[in-house]
Amino acid sequence: MASERTPVRFYQVGSFAVGNRLVALEQRSAQSDPERANSLTSGHRACAGCGEALGARYALDAAMRATEGRLVAVNATGCLEVFSTPYPETSWRIAWLHSLFANASSVATGVAAGLRAKGRSDVRVVAQGGDGGTADIGFGSLSGMFERNDDVLFICYDNEGYMNTGVQRSGTTPGAARTATTQVVGPHPGNVFGQGKDMPRIAMAHEIPYVATATVADLFDLESKVERAMAHHGARYLHILVPCPLGWGALSSDTIRLARLAHETGIFPVFEAEHGEVTSSLAIRRRTPVEEYLRPQRRFAHLFDKHGEVSAPEVVAKLQALCDRNIERYGLSKEEGQ
Repeated sequence: MASERTPVRFYQVGSFAVGNRLVALEQRSAQSDPERANSLTSGHRACAGCGEALGARYALDAAMRATEGRLVAVNATGCLEVFSTPYPETSWRIAWLHSLFANASSVATGVAAGLRAKGRSDVRVVAQGGDGGTADIGFGSLSGMFERNDDVLFICYDNEGYMNTGVQRSGTTPGAARTATTQVVGPHPGNVFGQGKDMPRIAMAHEIPYVATATVADLFDLESKVERAMAHHGARYLHILVPCPLGWGALSSDTIRLARLAHETGIFPVFEAEHGEVTSSLAIRRRTPVEEYLRPQRRFAHLFDKHGEVSAPEVVAKLQALCDRNIERYGLSKEEGQ
């Protein structure tokens, strides 16, 4: 006679535990619930330590909870689509559509319009893509979605390059970074400073109802922003930093560390905005020099000597100045942040 199964309990600890005392059930992460949605399930082919797989799972799970499972996701071509749906397999457990690189926001707009025509106002729509399908190839259609204020949440998983096709530069690749198309040659090696697009600020310029940024280093913050985004109607934009061990030349085990350092240095500001105005920011508890973020990544190896000491101080100083500007612009210091 088979023994009766005992439900397995999953706990997320860290800052939510004191010694061996766990917090009350209602305060634990929804991801600790064995009945969670698990929108992106096991079996996908993402690289070890992939920040995008982690970010997508948490973001879509939060959207599923916010809509009580009534959700349609449209996915631009890119890493996320490729590793999650190798024909004839899929790791998605939600209503999911694949679009072209350029038109995820347009397809999502069409889905939302079709649902509205059918009187299904209870079903919500999320579009998602990488930085290539957001800042570059899909830029025009996304701006159109913002202008029309279509009822779609667009999520950009930003790994700062075209990682799926050989680590080429994208519109969000940072200055001085080495990619396959920004080689470490010439008097100014790596990516050119001053090029590319600041997508969250561009979204804010459209004065849409909700814009936010997040990283995979703070999944509670990421989940809460998805839930707040789904509480709004109209066009919404969420920009999530998702480190890529392959493209960044970093250890798979450093994904969360690098995402945390991106926030702590100020190189990636974490904030929220409504109708074009910043409403809150995630304060930096331990401000860190930008070189601590750059050093573990091979794409910035040309800025350091063989001993790990800075060998291009003028370039590092320029990156530090960008961090300082972000901290001031978004009120990220502990005294100013909300």
